Order: sequence, then structure tokens, then C-alpha cells
Amino acid sequence: MAEPIIIKRNKALSVGPLKASSTLGATLAFLGMRRSIPMLHGSQGCTAFGKIFFIQHFREPMPIQTTAMDQVSTIMGGDESIVEGLATICAKHQPALIGIPTTGLVETQGADVPRAIQMFRSRHPEYAEVAVVPVASPDYSGCLETGFNTAVKAIIDALVPKATAAGTRPGRRPRQINVLAGSALTTGDLEHLKDLLERFRLRPVLLPDLADSLDGHLVDSDYSALTIGGTPLDELATLGDAAATLVIGRSMTGAADLLAERTGVPDHRFPHLMGLEAMDRFISTLAEISAEPVPERIERQRSQLQDAMLDAHFSIGQGRFAIAADADLLVAFSQLLASMGAETVAAVAPTNAPSLAEVAAAQVKIGDLEDLEQLARANGAEVLITNSHGTHTAERLGIPLLRAGFPQFDHVGGWQRQWIGYQGSRQTLFDLANIMLGLHKGEIAPYRSRLKQWPEAERQGGSFDPSIDPAIGAAVA
Repeated sequence: MAEPIIIKRNKALSVGPLKASSTLGATLAFLGMRRSIPMLHGSQGCTAFGKIFFIQHFREPMPIQTTAMDQVSTIMGGDESIVEGLATICAKHQPALIGIPTTGLVETQGADVPRAIQMFRSRHPEYAEVAVVPVASPDYSGCLETGFNTAVKAIIDALVPKATAAGTRPGRRPRQINVLAGSALTTGDLEHLKDLLERFRLRPVLLPDLADSLDGHLVDSDYSALTIGGTPLDELATLGDAAATLVIGRSMTGAADLLAERTGVPDHRFPHLMGLEAMDRFISTLAEISAEPVPERIERQRSQLQDAMLDAHFSIGQGRFAIAADADLLVAFSQLLASMGAETVAAVAPTNAPSLAEVAAAQVKIGDLEDLEQLARANGAEVLITNSHGTHTAERLGIPLLRAGFPQFDHVGGWQRQWIGYQGSRQTLFDLANIMLGLHKGEIAPYRSRLKQWPEAERQGGSFDPSIDPAIGAAVA
């Protein structure tokens, strides 16, 4: 399929904003590290607004702090806010890692966060063991997935040693596999990903591991101000000994390039893991790396997906879909639908990205939910796929909505929904097929011959109702 035409933003404001900011993406990455806490550098309102999204989406309390800049520190400089904030967090909670994503306020101000961290180090040498990682992630630049990649890249830059300095060697741990998974993957996706690798007798190390920290598990201890679960910092020193690195999502290219440069570990990159073709390539890669045969259970799941594709294509085929999502998720859904003979008639992304060239659609609009609504109405879309902000858009269009992406605040459990793999793709096809059936598409009506000689008992005994089809009734009258 030819590359889509990218239509750039052509208006000065957003109507029905689609994107989640890069600040939230960077914060999300730090929430996947063990005993970590993000401290957003900006005003208290900026942090509170983002925290609400996380709480509504994950239905959990979120360990997030802020430098709480006021009008004085905004004008005179916020270095002291960073130093005091770091010292307070270290003294009260003893974290292993503090991430400092910046907001649009301090980036506009021109804050020098690395200099403030040096001031903190010189004043408080007693906290030398606490890792501090700054990330430039202003709200006005990029989106959730770009901020996520930037934070992972910053973690690698600050905490993963070079192979020459650490003495690591690729393949020294032949069963260890590094995994860089983009923000489009849910905690359910990550759990399934780890399970797949373990079935090939491989040991996955996810960076970051949201499935271990934000999977909704209960713990015996009281509320913790730090993340519970996630990737331990001591694992980062061993990434250079892994046999390979798996990169899921084109948005993680920057982090993957830096990790390969630091460690020399070969990597395998996948734009997504939805659909038969994408999963076949992924499973083949795992079999090659592990030198293990494909488990029978996985082969059975593949055949189940094939059967689901046969069952669902009557409903999904020739369907017309509208999708609004970050680039990785947009690529995945559009290609899955194309494999079923459906058409993405409206595709909207919040920001431009190189991966949009892989979207299976005629064009991609860089815009917001207003753009999606206009394109969907003009092109006769039948189903809408986007996050919970698209609820009112779907209502105005009069079409059903499949919730996908971040945030999902009006349904419970969207954060753990599995989309990837043979099983996740199968369930996605079933859900889409059922939505289409609700529109009375893809149904196979029973055939009734006009020439059928109806038995007397059926004609007069009540089992035959001529009102169902007057033409049949006339034929047998």
C-alpha cells in the first residue's frame, strides 16, 4: 500500500484536544522504575492536572511530586525549588530514583535543570546514592509517546554504563533479553509479552516495567510514596550482557539507538504486535534467539487467530473505521483492519512522526478530535476508535466507540486490556465484529425458497408466520 499523505495542522488552536502531553509520557516512564518517584518541575496545577489523568486511568494512587513553582520562583528562577524538593523527598522517602520531567512553564522560562541538580549534589552529598534523571518534556512539544521515549532515553544515558567501562559483553547472559516497549502497550500487553518470552525459556528485562508497577496488584503494606514494583536500578548495569534487545514501537527508536550504542547488544525492532503477520515475525525472532522450538500452546493460539479472522471477516470486511491515536497505536490498528479487508477512512494523530508513513490509510491528519469528527462524517465512518475523550464525538456522529489508548476514564480496566499477541488480536477482532453486527452488517440472513412446499402442520399449526415475509406467505397460501 502506498504511503499516506500527511496533512499538517492548519489551525491555531485545538478543539477537542486529542494528545496527552510529553510531560505525562515522561512521568509514565519513571513510574515503571522500582522505588522511583517523578517530581514534575513546574507549577502545582500542572502536576495535579496530570495526576488526575493517571488516577482516573489506572484507578490507583499515583506517587508524583512537584516543585510547586509560584509566581516569584517563576520570575526569579526555580533552582532552589529543585534543590529543596530533592532534599525533602530523599530525607522522607529514601527513593532509588527521582525523575524530573519539565513542564512548559519552566522550559519557556529557560530553566537549567542539570545545574540545579549539581547544586543539590554539592549541598547534600549524603544522598549521593539516589539517582536523579532530568528530562526536557514541555507540554507544547510532542505527545505522550515522544515524552515516554525521551525519558527512557534519559534513563539509559544516565544509568546504563558503557560496555567498555562496565566490562559487559553481549551474550554473556544468553537467556536475558532486554525489552524496550513503547507507551502504546498496556500493562496487560506487557504481562503477555513477558509470558511469551518465558515460554521460550528467556528472561525478559523490561525498561521500564509498567506491568510490574501499575498492574493493579494489592500489597500488604500501607500506601507507599514510591513506586511498588518496576525495573530495579541494578538491572540496568546488566543490560550490556543480554543476548538481544527487543524494541516494540517505532516511537522507541531514539532510546533503542542509544542502548545499542552503549552496550553493543543487537536489537530487533517491531512497529507493533497486532495481527497475524506482525506476530509471526515476532515469534520467529524469539525462536531464533532462544534456539527453542515454538511451543505447541503458541501454535494453537495462532490457529485460533486464523479461525477468528475467518469468522470475523464477514462483519469487518469493507467496514469503514475512524481512528485517532498516537502514531504507534494508529499504525497497529490501521494495519490490523487492512489485513481484514476494512478501510481506515479517517486517521488522526496528535503530532507528526516518521512512523505515520506506515499507516494503512490514504491520508493522516495531524490534528484533534474536531478534525476526526469532520473527516469521519465526510467519509462515512461506521466505527470510531480512540480514547475516552472521543465519547462525545461518537455520540454526535451516531456511531459506536471502541476505547483504545490513553486516557480511559469512563470505563474500568482499559489499562490492563491485552491488544497484542495472537490472543489479543483475536479478542480485538471479535469486539470489532460484534460492534459491526450491532450495526446489522455482516449478518447472514436465513434463505427461504419461494418454491418450498410447506407442510400443512406448519402452515396452519402456528409454527409458520406469513407476516415474517409476506412474499413467502403468498407463495404458500
